[in-house]
Amino acid sequence: MGTQGRGILRTSYIARAALIAAVYVLLVYFFQPISFGPGQIRIAESLAILAFFEAAAVPGLWVGCLLANALGGLGPWDIFGGSTITLLAAWLTNRAGHVVVGMIPPIVLNAFGVSAYLSFIFGIPYWIMVGQVLFGQVIAVGVIGGLLAAVLYRLHETLNLHRRY
Repeated sequence: MGTQGRGILRTSYIARAALIAAVYVLLVYFFQPISFGPGQIRIAESLAILAFFEAAAVPGLWVGCLLANALGGLGPWDIFGGSTITLLAAWLTNRAGHVVVGMIPPIVLNAFGVSAYLSFIFGIPYWIMVGQVLFGQVIAVGVIGGLLAAVLYRLHETLNLHRRY
């Protein structure tokens, strides 16, 4: 493939990542009352499963989370901590061999990682916060993300999704 073909692929990759970031931010703000805080069920986290189907979701989810958290008001811990956890979870999901295995990193990393700073910010004991975030992630990633995964399995060729670039 010539350099022009690679440019098209790179442009497509960036466009897909940007679209995923934008949808993430929109979902966070559409569901803002439940997207932040100790009892959060961040519906946008259902998009974490996209990283299994589409490599561009890895940077897309990271940028989306970074932007949403920057506008969310919980400060640098959430902006940098939450988005770093999302980046690592998305990368691990992209590397997973099975979609169910791909759901584990965003659920577990958020439950234990995000809880570390949320418990400090809100003054709630760590293990209680872990339970609350875990519950929200199971709903968002496990249930809603699982439904999204079922749809994407049927449509991945039609949508021209690319697991790895």
